[in-house]
Amino acid sequence: MWRVKPLDAILATAQKKSLHRSLGLFQLTLLGIGGIIGTGIFVLTAEAAQKAGPGMLISFVIAGFVCAVAALCYSELASMVPVSGSAYTYSYAVMGEFIAWLVGWALILEYAVAASAVAVGWSGYLVGLLENSIGFVIPTALANGPYAGGILNLPAVLIAAAVTALLVRGTTESATVNAVLVAIKVTALALFVILAMPLMKQENFAPFAPLGTPGIIGAAASIFFAYVGFDAVSTAAEETKNPQRNVPLALIGSLVICTIFYLLVASGAIGAYGAQPLFGPTGEVLPPGSRALADQCASIAAGAQEPLVCSREALAHVLREIGYPSIGNLLGLAAFLALPSVILMMIYGQTRLFFVMSRDGLLPAVLSKVHPKYRTPHVVTMFTGVGVMIAAAFFPVGKLADISNSGTLFAFLAVSVTVLMLRVKDPSRHRPFKTPLVWVVAPIAALGCIVLFWFLPPEAKLVFPIWSAIGLLIYFSYGYRKSHVGRGIVDVPELDPDAPPSQAEAIGAPKK
Repeated sequence: MWRVKPLDAILATAQKKSLHRSLGLFQLTLLGIGGIIGTGIFVLTAEAAQKAGPGMLISFVIAGFVCAVAALCYSELASMVPVSGSAYTYSYAVMGEFIAWLVGWALILEYAVAASAVAVGWSGYLVGLLENSIGFVIPTALANGPYAGGILNLPAVLIAAAVTALLVRGTTESATVNAVLVAIKVTALALFVILAMPLMKQENFAPFAPLGTPGIIGAAASIFFAYVGFDAVSTAAEETKNPQRNVPLALIGSLVICTIFYLLVASGAIGAYGAQPLFGPTGEVLPPGSRALADQCASIAAGAQEPLVCSREALAHVLREIGYPSIGNLLGLAAFLALPSVILMMIYGQTRLFFVMSRDGLLPAVLSKVHPKYRTPHVVTMFTGVGVMIAAAFFPVGKLADISNSGTLFAFLAVSVTVLMLRVKDPSRHRPFKTPLVWVVAPIAALGCIVLFWFLPPEAKLVFPIWSAIGLLIYFSYGYRKSHVGRGIVDVPELDPDAPPSQAEAIGAPKK
């Protein structure tokens, strides 16, 4: 179980990849901003308000800080091992196959459930956009899962199916399309800040922390989802000029810029409209995404102002309520246009991980089968797409984000430990980027991941060990015996000519 994939073989594969170092600090920072800004701020603002009220401002800072220290650890490994598989590959090279399997299995949970969460968030904006712009109302039974009194979330299922079909045909984002979508997202959020800020009222910030410190940290555990995506910077380390300087600056720069952006957006929503949580009839706390909260929201009299925590399209809803209905619709349109690209990259990341694990022999070879015409891993793409559609059909966005975070936090914890282990086991190996103050930064990152995981909702914490147990059954019944490393096959075939492109290549990174 503790056998390792030879690091020299992995690095030899990286040499074959031979990407041109063309990304400067500015381009790398933009790549990070584009990867980070997405569903989290557009959708989870309402979830955070129900957990922390105005105190979610501190939650954004906490989540951003944990991401920053984890990102510095991530960057060292990404610069050393710039190949497919992300934290899975790093763990395989340092901590052995068993831990690598757990990390890879956790990342599969992260990517797939995150894609479902984005699909549900997109659905909320589509429903609101159709209702407020052309008066078309999608029936509740088809616009919500059982948690909100519906049957299934049909729009979320349809967008997940459409993205899956595109990926089977080999469609990925180009650098130009990615830049346009980033511009749309940033412009929409900037417009929100400009319109909401002048209408802020101090009384909307009181009480600041209605659920106390546990509420603020619990919201940070959920809001962590809003920052995931910074690994676009880490995985581009091999294509970066002067990575020792530019990677940490771009990582911290993109996280700081996004945190400031998030604080401005959240302040505008709180100050202009209010963000107090709803309580039950006897004063009990209502968990976000629960049937009890949905019933409480439904009980609000017709014509009364709908609280922020009840909205499925929080930012567009705020703009409509403060006197900008047309611009609220435009913001909904921006989310409608930009969020499918996030679903695409999440499903793509999941299929790429499945592909690499299958090529290592830990999963059946059929999952790495490449379509003869489209040259894509069509089997695993369709398998992933079906899973994403099922989760999106029946679960609320907040619960999906929390489950996704559980997998992400475990992977980041493993990365933090891996960096320290590799410093001890192989201190002389060349590191294009070194984590500064690694014996301080890495333990803080690990502790931060543990704390945020502890403050996730009980069901999210429960899903992870159950998911891991299922993974261990698969590993010991199949992967342990079929492992290529275990059978003495030490080549690293992630980047064979018939393999799909890496994430960096998928968004248009230049090749030599």
